[in-house]
Amino acid sequence: MPKRSQAIDAMPSAVLAHLRALGENLSIARKRRREPLASWAQRIGVSEPTLMRMEKGDPSVSMGVYATALWLMGRAQVLPECASPEFDLGALEDSVRAAKTRSVRKRPSLYGPAAGSEADTGSGEP
Repeated sequence: MPKRSQAIDAMPSAVLAHLRALGENLSIARKRRREPLASWAQRIGVSEPTLMRMEKGDPSVSMGVYATALWLMGRAQVLPECASPEFDLGALEDSVRAAKTRSVRKRPSLYGPAAGSEADTGSGEP
């Protein structure tokens, strides 16, 4: 039997609750489609015990199994959105914080000194 991952043992309770909710929702979807466990498991490519563990939100069931179940429901398109950069609030907050701490530097002009300044005349005459 494979060794249990430390990541699963250290998993936050909120994550476990979300997995349980996902598993329950997948179970409801299967039942609404009147799919027996054996048929649904075969379509996903897993054993019935693995399907039952997934429907309980077991974190040791592979993400691929969850993804395939979502695909069977017609919901696989939501997977990329889970980690979409525009929804990554932590990174956005870091970017805003970094932008606030950066010093604002005046960029040099592409055309030299501003028009009308002494350095602009070049002749040294008033």
